[in-house]
Formats: sequence, structure tokens, C-alpha cells
Amino acid sequence: MELWILFGTFSFLLLIGTPVAFCLGASSFATVAYLGLPPVVVFQRLNSGVSVYALMAIPFFIYAGDLMVRGDIARRLVALAGAMVGHFKGGLGQVNILASVMFGGVSGSAAADASAVGGLMVPQMKERGYGTDYAVNITVVSSIIALMLPPSHNMIIYSISAGGKISIADLFTAGIIPGFMLALALMITAYIVASRRGYPVEAFPGRKMLGVLFASAVPGLILVAIIFGGVRSGIFTASESSNIAVVYALFVTLLVYRTLSFSEFVAATKGAVRTTAMVLMVIGSAAAFGWLLAFLKVPANVVDFLKSLSDNPFVIILLINVALLLLGTFMDMSPLIVITTPIFLPVATAYGIDPVQFGVILVLNLGIGLCTPPVGAVLFVGCAVGRVPIWDVVRSIWPFYFAAVATLMLVTYVPALSLWLPSLFH
Repeated sequence: MELWILFGTFSFLLLIGTPVAFCLGASSFATVAYLGLPPVVVFQRLNSGVSVYALMAIPFFIYAGDLMVRGDIARRLVALAGAMVGHFKGGLGQVNILASVMFGGVSGSAAADASAVGGLMVPQMKERGYGTDYAVNITVVSSIIALMLPPSHNMIIYSISAGGKISIADLFTAGIIPGFMLALALMITAYIVASRRGYPVEAFPGRKMLGVLFASAVPGLILVAIIFGGVRSGIFTASESSNIAVVYALFVTLLVYRTLSFSEFVAATKGAVRTTAMVLMVIGSAAAFGWLLAFLKVPANVVDFLKSLSDNPFVIILLINVALLLLGTFMDMSPLIVITTPIFLPVATAYGIDPVQFGVILVLNLGIGLCTPPVGAVLFVGCAVGRVPIWDVVRSIWPFYFAAVATLMLVTYVPALSLWLPSLFH
């Protein structure tokens, strides 16, 4: 009965449009009241969920990414990507994907990527004769590459949800090869679709111009090296690197590029505060919800249930992937990481899946959910940027969606793709 109250209240509130944080909190309160526990337990768990030092990295990475968005970094990265791959078949579609790789390494946010890169690329693609659905499809799906590359704050949330025992540096490193694999899969798909539709290619600007554009983009790209190199080498922690990222972002946008106005600085600060408040509220509420799941022995029951279905590790991890894909279609990423990690991580480790590999699987899987209706947050952003109905995009997004799922399957069943690179640093 307790589980019916917990999940029933949560599902009902979610269906009527209640914000996810309040769905999690209200269902936790209802379940605690039924169990006869003091309501203060929920507040204690919410407070403990956000009182984690490692979470300090999230607001500063969000802030650094917002400063970079408003400081003209995205435009320079798109220009560099255009010079590098615009002359390939698919033209601006290939540019969109490569720009997402570059910008993803700066922002670590799929929504920021879709907004910044999409805001630049979608209008250009429409003007050059590309279908709006094609432009938005690429923008939406390629934006989840940002989730795999440092400084992905979702990797930090996973580490904390796993009890803080998983190295953030290892997670940052583990996502690099899968992130590039996803980019390659999407570029191949873009090539095939563009060939069928007869889309144009761009002229190669020449090596001299390529060098000029690379030099212009280098200050922004250096941020990736600072974050990854510093954390991986142990010079500073993820939380410390986030502060350094903000300082460096201000240095580049104010003194090097001189593109960040005072009004944009204020807007970036307010935006980072607002986003951080929403993210931490969701994490805190999800922590209370997750504690109740553990209290009601849901993880142990899930392990027993899956074992009753099969003893084959390949089947079990496939079932977990299917469950995560379904959950990702109607719930946002951050709360799902906090809720599902305590449930599925013990199952995965029981069947020999490394916690670092599972983190990459989880983040990529739920990232695909951001592109999937009915609650695909990044899908909504892309459609808003392209000013196109969601249904028009969904009808033609499937080739790119399948490319992402194929990458997920490779990461799931080939552990070396996510574990080889971290092993080099041990």
C-alpha cells in the first residue's frame, strides 16, 4: 500500500502538470504520513540531499556555460566547425553536430547546447534550403553529446546519487569516447539523410581561414582542457574546477573577446541562479523520494524481480535500458538520476557492470529521453528555436534517434568503450 501511495500520488500530480520537484515532495509527504513517520523526515532528507559539497560544482558550471553562451563563444565555435566539416555531404548539418561537440565541452548542458548552437544554426540551415525538421532533428539529438563530455553536471549528480564513491574524474573521462561515438553516428546519419534529400554542401574556405577561425576559437576551447586536465590530474577537485571555469569564462568574455556587456553579465548571473535553484530543488526532493524507496526496500525487490526473469547479464542490462528509456520519456533527467541510481546500480553491479560504465549508460540513456515526447525538454527547446510543431519533428527524428540508441547499445555491451580511457590514468 505504501508503494501505491508513493507512486500513485507522484504519477497523478505529474499527469496534471505539477512541477516535478513538487510531485516528488508531495508524494513523499503522503507516504510518510501513511507510515506514521514524522513529516520532518522529508525535510531532513531534502536538506541532506542538497548539503553535499560536490554539488557546489553544478551552479558554477551552469554559470560558466551561461557566460560562454552570452559571450559570443558559440558563434566562434560554429564558425570553426563550418570551416572544418561544412564541405562534407550534409553541409550545415555536419557543422551543427561538430559545433555541439565543441560547445558541449564548454557548457556541459544539453539545453544550453540546443539553445545556443540551434539559435545560430537552424535559421542558417532554413535559409540554405534545409528542411526545418532536419535542422531541428540534428540540433536536438546532437545536443545530448554535451551530457557525455566534461563538464557534465549530470555525471556529478550520478556520482553523488551513488553515495559519492565513484570518481567524478573517472566519469568525466569515461564519457569522452562514447560522446565522440555518438557524434560520429549522427554525422553518418546526417550524411545519409542529406544525400536522400539532396541538400547542399558549403565551400571549403581554405586552410588560411581555417587557421584564423581556429585561433579565434582557441580561448574558448582552452576551458575544456582546464576543466578536464585539472580534475583528471588531481590539481583541483570538480568543485574547485567549476570556480576556475567561471573565472576563466569571465576573463575570456570580458578581456579577450570583449563581447560580454554588463546587461548580459547580469542576465547570465540571474539565469544561473534560477537554473541552480530549480536543479537543487529537484535533487533535494528526489533525495527524499529515493530515501523512501530504500526504506520500502524497492531496490532489493527490483533485484529479486529481475533475477526471477533471467540470470543472463545481457538480458538484465537490456531490461534496465528499456526501463530507463521508458522513464525518460515522461520525466526530466536530474530527478531520474537521483531516483533510479539507488535502484538500478545495485542490480548492475550484481551482474558485473562497472559503476563507471553504468554511469555512462545511465546518462546517455536518459539523455535520449530528453529528445523523446511527451516530456522531452530538449525537444521542446529545439522546436521553439526552429518555430516548428513538435509533431513535424517527431515524424522524421527516428533515424537520428536510432543512431543514438545504437550508440547506447554499443556502450552497454562493450565495456572497453567507457572504461579503457579511465584505466590509462590509474
